[in-house]
Amino acid sequence: MSLDPDLLAILVCPITRTRLIYDEGAEELISEAAGLAYPVRNGVPVMLVEEARVLSPQTTAP
Repeated sequence: MSLDPDLLAILVCPITRTRLIYDEGAEELISEAAGLAYPVRNGVPVMLVEEARVLSPQTTAP
């Protein structure tokens, strides 16, 4: 499921306030600065830190 490009343009990481990268295959928004991946469920970004997955050091964004 794709994410609205206008929405993606305004979303930022709630911790670092930096831009997010959408990984369509994993349905996640990646914050490289925070090392977190926020889930996108049914097209809705879940921007809660407690719901985010910690990225491993070798994980890279698409």
